[in-house]
Formats: sequence, structure tokens, C-alpha cells
Amino acid sequence: MNILLIDDDEAIRMMLQDIIEDYNLGEVVASLPSAAELTNSLLALHHVDILIIDMLMPGIDGIAAVSQIKKDFAGKIIMLSQVESKDLVGKAYEQGVNYYITKPLNRNEIVSIIRNVSEHLRLESFAQNLQSSLASLTPQAMAAPAPAPSPAQKGTAMLQELGIANAPGAQDLLDIINYLTRHPGMNPSLKQLFTNVASERPATSDAAREAKAMEQRLRRTIYQAHVHLATLGAVDYTNPRFEEYAPIYFDYSDIRNTMRLIENDEKPSLSQVHINTKKFIFALYDAITR
Repeated sequence: MNILLIDDDEAIRMMLQDIIEDYNLGEVVASLPSAAELTNSLLALHHVDILIIDMLMPGIDGIAAVSQIKKDFAGKIIMLSQVESKDLVGKAYEQGVNYYITKPLNRNEIVSIIRNVSEHLRLESFAQNLQSSLASLTPQAMAAPAPAPSPAQKGTAMLQELGIANAPGAQDLLDIINYLTRHPGMNPSLKQLFTNVASERPATSDAAREAKAMEQRLRRTIYQAHVHLATLGAVDYTNPRFEEYAPIYFDYSDIRNTMRLIENDEKPSLSQVHINTKKFIFALYDAITR
């Protein structure tokens, strides 16, 4: 992935570049102290896939700069800011920003989001290439139906929609869905389900211990999905992803409580959220297998 950095703070740009290089997240093709030079021509020249830009800078601010290039920019935009104002965050999303990171920057959050964005871009590229390939087929070839996506492909896409494609428990969720798909009609206890899935992993020597670790990873991952959807709802209550997924995967009262915290510029914590792991897993299973 080709990444362009724009921030008037050189220390921030150097920190981002170090993280990107340390975790092999892509190549920083340019690092600018101002958005004054940001144009679609510049983005095209460097073949930029991901633009990481600060919100508040001297001269032209990040939101104004994004509004000028977004229409003709096919990549993804990550905005940085010390501001947590709901109105400004909403304005940033309205202008085409895909993700929003609050300063001070957190290394793990940066890595997770850039990986998430990169995966999204790869999926989009795959879909576009597939569409182009289908369009080039003869009418006779096109008569053959395209193969349905596998549960693994649908699962990865769904985790992407929920903002947890690169979360610690993402692979656990995919393995659980795979297990349930191979054993239709089962409704085991979570402990038994986790133990069964863990025991199928070749490297597992202690299934009970791995099941316990899996449970903790899943709680953190489901919490991440909860906060992701609550943030979408706090910014825009009519967001299609929020409207579709929030009531399926979580209790409305829990989501609403987290939204209030976000609206009041407070950060929710895992201890404040009721995580119904079984509801989440079987809602995900139904969404993938239907």
C-alpha cells in the first residue's frame, strides 16, 4: 500500500512512518507538513492508496483538503485530530473520511486501522477485477452462474463490516463459524464450543487452556465491534451499517449507553458493556450461512 502522510507536526509524521515501516504496513511515498500541495494529481503521481491527514493545520485544514480531492480519489482516508467534538467528527465523515483516530496516537490502534483499511482496499480491488473479468466473458460463458462465496469469504467480509477484521479474536470467530457450519443444528454451551474448536487446532496441547484464552480474546473483539457500531450511531443515527447490525448483534440499551458516552466525549470501557458472546456468535453464524 502506498501511504501519504500530512501533518504539521514533524514528530507525528516520523512516528507514523516508523510504525508503518516496523509493521510492514506499506510504503510512505510522501510526508508533507501542510495540505496546501494536496491535489488529485499529486495523489495519482504517487499512486496513493491511503491518505493519513491531520484535521487542524495552518492554512487549509484537513476537512477542507479532503473535500477537494475525495470526489476523484479512489483510496481511503484516515484523519487524525486532538478534537473529539461529535460535530467535527461527523463533518469529517460527511466529507469522505473513512476512519478517525484521536490524538495522542496509540500504536496498536494505528496498526489495526491501517491493516483494516488495507484489507478493505484489497477486497474492493478483488471485486473490481472479478467484475471486469465477468464483463469480458462471452454471453455463453456468462450464462454460467458465478460460484457463491464460501463461508470463510463471507465471514471475512462481515468482520470487515463490523470493524474487527484484524482484531485479536477474528480468527477465533472464523474458526467457530467453520465448526458450526460443519456441525449444523448444534447448540453447545460456549465452553464446549470453544473447547471443541480449540481441540481441532494442530498446535493446541491443552484445549481447555486455549478455550479460556479464546473466550478472553472474543470478549475484547466483540467489545471492539460494539464500540465501532456505537461510534457510527453516535456520528449518524441513520448510518446503514448501524441500523442493520446494531440490533442484530447487541442489545439496544447497551449500544445506546455507549453512544451517550461517545456523545459526551467520554471513552467507554469493557467493564461498562455487557457482552453477550453467544448472541453475537450465532447472529454472525446466521448472517454468514443464510
